[in-house]
Amino acid sequence: MGDTEEVKLLGVWFSPYAIRPKIALRIKSVDYDYFEEDLFGSKSELLLKSNPVHKKVPVLIHNNKPILESLNIVEYIDETWNASGPSILPSHPHDRAQARFWSAFVDDKWFPALKAAAITKSEEAKEKGMKEVEGGLLQLEEAFVSISKGKPFFGGEAIGFMDICLGSFVGILKAREKLKGEKLLDESKIPFLCKWANEFLSDNTVKNVVPEIDKVVEFLGELEVRAQSAVSKT
Repeated sequence: MGDTEEVKLLGVWFSPYAIRPKIALRIKSVDYDYFEEDLFGSKSELLLKSNPVHKKVPVLIHNNKPILESLNIVEYIDETWNASGPSILPSHPHDRAQARFWSAFVDDKWFPALKAAAITKSEEAKEKGMKEVEGGLLQLEEAFVSISKGKPFFGGEAIGFMDICLGSFVGILKAREKLKGEKLLDESKIPFLCKWANEFLSDNTVKNVVPEIDKVVEFLGELEVRAQSAVSKT
C-alpha cells in the first residue's frame, strides 16, 4: 500500500461494533483518522453520505470508498492488508466457516437477547431473556473449548475474528455486572470463557480500545433510562 493511502473510521466510543474495526486496524498496524459521531444528536454529513441506508457506525472509508457493517469491515481489513500483521480470519475453510457461524450467533441471537432483556419492563420477560443469554454463553463456552484447542483465544495464540466479535461485548458484560449485580461471566459456569475474557482485555491490541468499565457503567445507566422511557411511550 502506498503512502498516499487514506483510511478513515467513523464510530462512537461506546459501540461494541465500532470497537471491532479499531482492533482489526491495530492488529494490521494500519494508521487511520478517527471521527467520533453523535448518534443521538446531529450525524455528520460524512456519515450520512457514506452510509445513506442505515446511517449507522462503524464506517471504514478507504481511499474515499466506504465499507459498512462491523464484521464485513474486519474481513475487508484482513484481506486488504493481508501482508501486514497476522491473519484475522483462520486460514482453513472449515475454521473460517466456524468463526463466521459463531459470530453470526453472537450478533443475530445472543446479543439481541441481552439487549431485549435490558430494556423490557416485564420481570417475566427479563427473566426469560436472561436465561437465553446465559444459555448462549454456555454454548459459546463449548464452542471456545472446541475451537481454541487449549490455546488462549478462539484464534489460537493470537486474537482472531471470533475473538473480535465476542470480545467487543466483554466491556458491556462487565459493566452490567457492576450496574446490575448480574454475574454473567460466572467462573463456576463458564470458566474457559471467563479466562478468555480477561486474556482478551489485557492483550496489547485491545488495551486502550475497549472503553473503561466505569465509563460504560455510567453510559448504560443513562441508556437504560432513555430506552425504558421510549418503551413506555409506545
